[in-house]
Amino acid sequence: MPLGTPLAPAVLVRSDILADGAERGPEEGIVRFIRRFDSLTLDDIPLVGGKNASFGEMIRSLSPLGVRVPDGFALTAEAYRALLDGPGVRAALRSTLAALDPRDVDSLRTGGAAARRLLREAPVPPELEREIEEAYAALSRQYGQEAADVAVRSSATAEDLPTASFAGQQETYLNVRGVPHLVEACRKCFASLFTDRAISYRAERGFDHDKVYLSIGVQKMVRSDQAGSGVLFTLDTESGFDGVVFITAVYGLGENIVQGVANPDEYLVFKPTLREISRRLGSKEIAMVYDEGGGRSTRNVSVPEALRREFVLSRDETVELARQAIAIEKHYTERAGERRPMDIEWAKDGRDGALFIVQARPETAHARRDTAKLVTYALKERGPVRVCGRAVGTQIGAGPVARLTSAAELHRFRPGSVLVTAMTDPDWEPILRTASAVVTDHGGRTCHAAIVSRELGLPCVVGTGNGTALLRDGEAVTVSCAEGETGVVMEGILGFERNELDVSELPRTRTRIYVNVGDPGQAFALSFLPVDGVGLAREEFIITSAIGIHPMALIHPERTDDETRREIAARIRGYRDGSAFFEEKLAEGVARIAAGFHPRPVIVRLSDFKTNEYAGLLGGRFFEPEEENPMIGFRGASRYAHPAYREGFALECRALRRVREEMGLENLVVMIPFCRTIAEAESVQEEMARHGLRRGERGLEIYVMCEIPANVLLIDEFARHFDGFSIGSNDLTQLVLGVDRDSSILGGVFDERNPAVVRALEMAVEGARRAGRKIGICGQAPSDYPELAERLVRAGIDSLSLSTDVAVATRLRVAEVERRLAAGR
Repeated sequence: MPLGTPLAPAVLVRSDILADGAERGPEEGIVRFIRRFDSLTLDDIPLVGGKNASFGEMIRSLSPLGVRVPDGFALTAEAYRALLDGPGVRAALRSTLAALDPRDVDSLRTGGAAARRLLREAPVPPELEREIEEAYAALSRQYGQEAADVAVRSSATAEDLPTASFAGQQETYLNVRGVPHLVEACRKCFASLFTDRAISYRAERGFDHDKVYLSIGVQKMVRSDQAGSGVLFTLDTESGFDGVVFITAVYGLGENIVQGVANPDEYLVFKPTLREISRRLGSKEIAMVYDEGGGRSTRNVSVPEALRREFVLSRDETVELARQAIAIEKHYTERAGERRPMDIEWAKDGRDGALFIVQARPETAHARRDTAKLVTYALKERGPVRVCGRAVGTQIGAGPVARLTSAAELHRFRPGSVLVTAMTDPDWEPILRTASAVVTDHGGRTCHAAIVSRELGLPCVVGTGNGTALLRDGEAVTVSCAEGETGVVMEGILGFERNELDVSELPRTRTRIYVNVGDPGQAFALSFLPVDGVGLAREEFIITSAIGIHPMALIHPERTDDETRREIAARIRGYRDGSAFFEEKLAEGVARIAAGFHPRPVIVRLSDFKTNEYAGLLGGRFFEPEEENPMIGFRGASRYAHPAYREGFALECRALRRVREEMGLENLVVMIPFCRTIAEAESVQEEMARHGLRRGERGLEIYVMCEIPANVLLIDEFARHFDGFSIGSNDLTQLVLGVDRDSSILGGVFDERNPAVVRALEMAVEGARRAGRKIGICGQAPSDYPELAERLVRAGIDSLSLSTDVAVATRLRVAEVERRLAAGR
């Protein structure tokens, strides 16, 4: 990658804050201020801090499992104590901090600067300087260098606790070379314990400045400026779903991710199968590299357009990172005796392509989450959307916009406002805890704004691109992150509700309670619902929102016009061709739902667009006929083996096969909609088998929608070709009653409770049970009409699939019905 010139391996220096009172003397044969990483374990946190102890723990315990951690050494807390014990230093520091008011921005700025100046000017004890020189020389020799490049990165011990995140509280110094520069960097590192943001943060949380100490870790740094780096979590950062490893990546050094300067690539790897299930391309406009002779330690360079359109990591690399992360999480969980999701930094060496773990600490936002409590937010009304971006968290907040351009304007911020800015860094933390929401132009889900917002429980929308340009200072807005991956900022103060449910108290039922899921972005959050699986996942939502192009237009763009071809080419940029684009996007959407509910069954319905809906997709008008009544026209099963759509159906089949076989999500059940005849059932399954979806192979079950009177009347015949049925009450009602369900004139006639419709529903349940096949209902009727759901339960239906907002209430009603049935009532 042409982003940096190859240099010798680098060294990374980090610091950790230590609680006083747990002083340990140096072990025999070890110098006073230095400990090698391979001599440390987590039991040494009082001596060297959580981060340095973690390095030692991983090197000693996880290296045999293939977890790669660069070696190094730690300066113990004694080094910081020795600096404070210099002439008058400790007394002057106490006096300075005592006079400081952390709630006053001016006092904080003045006092913090004075405290830092004291430590930067304090003389380094000669013995400490000698030990740093000797340890640094040994590390340089270890890696075959005369003077290794060094980065000095400060961080807090509390960063490594599961209850707080001190992300970025201290400063970072990169690309330092030679003993004099290293000693000076360490001095600055000690001083950065008293940055304004660090003082404010500790004061807010009751940490005593006088009882906080610092340890510095010196670690060989991977030359990621020639390749890439990033952050990963062993859970989904927004929902807390722990079945995935969430990875972010940028070119160059990883500082740009945390600082929110670069929008990273994002990847999801499903833990149980260790397969990548999703990847999202980031813009990655800039990369941080070493500054060779320019007078600065690092510099940002523009990433060439061609590289921006490529992913930083291959699928094999995301799987390898996930493998190392899972091993780390397992070890720390066993060590702690409780669930311990991890926040991990990684780097890729640009010379040999090896992947390294350069930091590991407990994740803070979800680690102590009460999994028995389900908290949801929902808007009661909607307003015009002003800007969109990536949602962080699932909350909703509202207030007046406070548009700030830099931390120097913090005094203008009023509590309860919505902070709108280009990006945040730790200097902003004094006001973040008083905001109602946060909106940034840049950044991804692992940037500083995202990390702190999760800890504080704030709704946060990052990467809007133009939030500061479009949102006016003082205007009232509502920020919603409760609708999946996309966060929205809407005009006005809108009503919303917060609901909390103790799912541990819900009864189990014989009748399975499923949910209908359309948006894959909500799947991980919905997975916490006390339900038995997904009864209906519609391909149409994924095709509309994530693809937006008619599948036949992707296969045959030459059959469209010039303008359409240009638009298709722009949208599929970065993919091999249109077919690969469709397959990957559909597979990723389906996989998120299947992974979220794994191992519970997820029933995915093949595409059921009507011709007028297909025509609305980009390029669709070139391939779709015009029909007088599309509702009962060329839709569902009739399309799949038809020459006009057979090639498009092949893409659907290959995407679903990929989910089941390549991603290992065999809980996926495939369902065929609007199958009118037995001949259609046979021809469609023959077509599916040609593309690797053969009923019975690898446990594949194929269901059919029961939504046409013919399905009910011939249910015994259909049962020979399918493993189960799912009643579509909307279509069945319109066809039993002969009513167009979209007709406003006949709206009063369309009623699923009509005796004819109810009789058809009962006949379907009776027929499926007679044939020994599973049957459920996924239409809207049981969500809207509790009495109909009760009647179906009494008839012996196997499952009800409902909208998410009524699933819990329906389970309670079903439990009561089943209790009465058991009592003979």
